[in-house]
Amino acid sequence: MVRKTLKNWIDDRRIDDAIGTVFSLVADCAFDISKALKAASIAGDTAAEQDVNVQGEVQKKLDVVANDIFLDRGRNSGVLAAMVSEELDDIELVPEAGNAQLALVFDPLDGSSNLEINGAVGSIFSVLDVGGAGSVTADDVLQAGTRQLAAGYVLYGPATLMVLTTGQGVAVFSLDEAQGEFVLVRDGVSIPADSAEFAINASRQSQWYAPTRAFIDACIAGKAGPFGKSYNMRWCAAMVADLHRILTRGGVFLYPEDEGTKDKGGRLRLLYEANPMAMIVEAAGGAATTGTQRILDVEPVDLHQRIGIIIGSRNEVDRARRFYE
Repeated sequence: MVRKTLKNWIDDRRIDDAIGTVFSLVADCAFDISKALKAASIAGDTAAEQDVNVQGEVQKKLDVVANDIFLDRGRNSGVLAAMVSEELDDIELVPEAGNAQLALVFDPLDGSSNLEINGAVGSIFSVLDVGGAGSVTADDVLQAGTRQLAAGYVLYGPATLMVLTTGQGVAVFSLDEAQGEFVLVRDGVSIPADSAEFAINASRQSQWYAPTRAFIDACIAGKAGPFGKSYNMRWCAAMVADLHRILTRGGVFLYPEDEGTKDKGGRLRLLYEANPMAMIVEAAGGAATTGTQRILDVEPVDLHQRIGIIIGSRNEVDRARRFYE
């Protein structure tokens, strides 16, 4: 395979200049965050707690570091009019944005509870068009997932991987740290329609709704059950890690609304977790639903809106969805 860098891929695909700039921006952020994670490990600083974010969740120091990296690079990109982060209460306007028409919506460090055990963590992002809005407001960013221009994630694991889509195909890049650039390793990723793996936070079993319990029971029943095959359970406690496994070999990830999260509408955030992941998975031939509605069709009403999600291999998601009908 001829070595192809992120820049080569952007040029070959004739990706819009502004979107290409955002992809390059995220790549630079990923390089900086990857270095920060390694430095924190050497310093024994991965467990340091700093504050509580706007979601009421404890921020690790590295959550803040990653967020600042995105904000600093975003302000200097020249293509962003606004940013929305899990770590910020409100929309962040970019001073002197000029003719910039894009908004970057992101979770700077997904799964940061894994830092203490050297587990996989990631970054998730979505790109939206807010052009022509004048002074950008939160309402301009509250767009259904179908309106996303691009999405992606970064997985910080044994290798630092970046996954990108503009809605037409999915590409995977790996960070060459020596050269300081991302190199294409897979293009045209396709998720198998069927699988034999599911991922769910089993500690919430006592709070599951009946459809969730019935689906998981059917999976656990194995070959004697309604699906006629044995499933393995996987759970990484980081959405990026679980979804990358599914992108690679198939499976279904569930974090549905339950008795403990119904007052909030679910656990994961719609704009910067569920929507970008749904865009990636659908572009790779998979599916994403709340159980009763396609994720990308949900109209958001709040920047930090939460939602239940079932996402992954198309046929596995469909099997789960039938229980919710």
